[in-house]
Amino acid sequence: MTADLLEGVRVLDMTNVLAGPFAGYQLALLGADVIKVETPGSGDLARQLGADPELSAARMGVSFLAQNSQKRSVTVNLKTDGGKKVFEQLLVDADVLLENFRPGVLQRLGFGWERLRELNPRLVYCAVSGFGATGPMRGRPAYDQVIQGLSGIMSVTGDTRSAPLRVGYPVCDSFGGLAAAMAVCAAVVRQRRTGQGACLDTSMLDAAITSMGWIVSNHLVTGQEPVPMGNENMTSAPSGSFATADGMLNIAANKQEQFETLCKVLHREELLTDPRFVTREDRKLNRELLRDELEISLKEKTAAEWDEVLLDTGVPAAPVVSVPETLTSAQVEHRELVSEVPMPVAPAGTVQVLGLPTHVDGRAVRPSSPPPALGEHTEEILLEIGFTTEQIEDFRKEGAV
Repeated sequence: MTADLLEGVRVLDMTNVLAGPFAGYQLALLGADVIKVETPGSGDLARQLGADPELSAARMGVSFLAQNSQKRSVTVNLKTDGGKKVFEQLLVDADVLLENFRPGVLQRLGFGWERLRELNPRLVYCAVSGFGATGPMRGRPAYDQVIQGLSGIMSVTGDTRSAPLRVGYPVCDSFGGLAAAMAVCAAVVRQRRTGQGACLDTSMLDAAITSMGWIVSNHLVTGQEPVPMGNENMTSAPSGSFATADGMLNIAANKQEQFETLCKVLHREELLTDPRFVTREDRKLNRELLRDELEISLKEKTAAEWDEVLLDTGVPAAPVVSVPETLTSAQVEHRELVSEVPMPVAPAGTVQVLGLPTHVDGRAVRPSSPPPALGEHTEEILLEIGFTTEQIEDFRKEGAV
């Protein structure tokens, strides 16, 4: 079930594809009434994206299914007078407006920040874009891979042979969406306390850079040039992925006592007095030689076997697994991260989606309703905000909804 932390908060979600819809989905799971405002006939581009062509053709693409449960859909054509009238009324009743157009698009449609504030002084307006609403790159199109490259993420991903390398999922979209959702929640707190609205400008590039943490701070503070290190941890050794008899095992023996324990478990006590590996700095300088020595022993057992051996030793370690393996693991199943909602299109059945990564009051937070069909709730929502059945029919004739 969803949480009630944002109960009573109405969010207008005008976003497309991933970063914005991801933000809106987090807010919906936290209990907000998220109304997806879409263009009649086409809607969110993600409706046509994903691994199943039939679902994409039905405007219910896998990419859409992933981020839009627990939302309602209303269609509005902002290029019509009727559509503008509907949108204005939606804004009056809203607490939050979330959009990820290129900067300036909403302004050109007649709904810049000044107009939004005039219609609803309490409104929290959050714009998510590739580069933010200001600066020389503000008008450039933004895709996750473009942001990965411009942020420096690709330059430190992979090793010296494979870098620059794209992270294997749209990490910048996800960071941008999380940053937007966090800012919206904070702004809603102030809104509830003071009645003041907010204009939030979230940059995916900024979010990506801030997500890199030590990579950036090491350069800012010490001038250290970040380099790709593959599966190695730059702060310590042995700390990375190691070959076993059947796969890779992550080991993070970052502390001296952990290294000592690891050597004893592997029956390689001689490494403790080897001058190449005695101190933390020694091990960092000779990390490849240390890897070779450790893998001689690690290849005697499988990754799963070493996982069992190391589990109670205090040495952080775990096998490297695939996405299907992690989704069916006992830990993820226990946390109830994956849930089923009704399939919104034929054939009848259910579809699996992810919930919130945070438990609230000891319970998993999961969607209770499926992603909406395009415009599924248009009449319902327009009636809620005060339009009559006759007015709604006139809007339909005009092509406004």
